[in-house]
Amino acid sequence: MPGFVGTYEHSLDAKGRVILPAKFRAAFAQGAYLSRHREGCLALWTPAEFDRQQAVMRERAAEGNAAERNQERLWAAGSYEVEIDSQGRMVIPARLREFAHLEEDVLITGANNRVELWDPALWAQRVEPEEQWFLEDGPSERTAAS
Repeated sequence: MPGFVGTYEHSLDAKGRVILPAKFRAAFAQGAYLSRHREGCLALWTPAEFDRQQAVMRERAAEGNAAERNQERLWAAGSYEVEIDSQGRMVIPARLREFAHLEEDVLITGANNRVELWDPALWAQRVEPEEQWFLEDGPSERTAAS
């Protein structure tokens, strides 16, 4: 299955809901999980990918130190099962909106194995500076045979 790609701009409604882009909805027909993620965004996971992420967190916590066990606890405690309604809307829990600084506009981006939800200002501050990489080195053009 190809990963999630693309960037979409949407807004939160008065009930804290955002519309998931139509191109992403089919992947979440069996459910969705929303969690805090790196750099201050939220990650939307399919159930299968969420299970994989949980397994990774459990393994790190079991083999790790107290900090890694606490990271697992925080990740699990800050994750929510969410429903996407027939109109493609999803409620973002207040704690997650606060964590990601989502107040009005939401940037919804494909991030291969997940969908990310960003405050546009945080995206501009934390992600866009890396765009210079495309101008300098760019993505590898190696083929599978290389």
